[in-house]
Amino acid sequence: MKAWLILLLLALASLTLHAKEAAPLAEDEAVERRLVDISSELRCLVCQNESLSGSHAELANDLRREIRTLIKDGKSDAEIMDFMVSRYGDFVRYRPPLKGTTLLLWFGPAVLLTGSLSALFLYLRRRNKAIKDMPLSKEEQQQAESLLNAKEAQS
Repeated sequence: MKAWLILLLLALASLTLHAKEAAPLAEDEAVERRLVDISSELRCLVCQNESLSGSHAELANDLRREIRTLIKDGKSDAEIMDFMVSRYGDFVRYRPPLKGTTLLLWFGPAVLLTGSLSALFLYLRRRNKAIKDMPLSKEEQQQAESLLNAKEAQS
C-alpha cells in the first residue's frame, strides 16, 4: 500500500513539474507562430527574393531575433511592422503600401514590360519596312548576271 502511495505522489509531482515546463513552451510556441506570420510578410534584405522566415542569412537571423524580442515585449504585429519599415524602408515588406514613394515598386515592372514590348514592336516594323522586296534595277540585274556567268565559266 505504501508503494502505491509513493508511486502516486511521484506521478503527481512529475505532472506538476511537467505542467510548469509546458507553460513556457506553449508561450514560446505562440511567440514562434507570430514570428513566422510576421517574418513571412517581410523580405530578407540579403536574399531580396526570399521571405525573412525562410532565409538562412545571418542578417535574417538577427532580424528574427529582434522580432522575437519585440513580441516578448508585448508589441502588436502592426507596431513590429512599423518598426521594421521605419528602420529599413518600405522595401522590406513584400506588399508595400501604395503611396508616392512606392509607385515604382508597384508599377515599375508593368511600365518596363510595356516599354520593352513597344520597343520590340517598333523595331520589327522598321525592319520589315527595310526588308521589303524591291526589284533590282537594270544595272544591278546586269551585274548579278555577270557575276553568275563568271562563276559558271570558272566551273
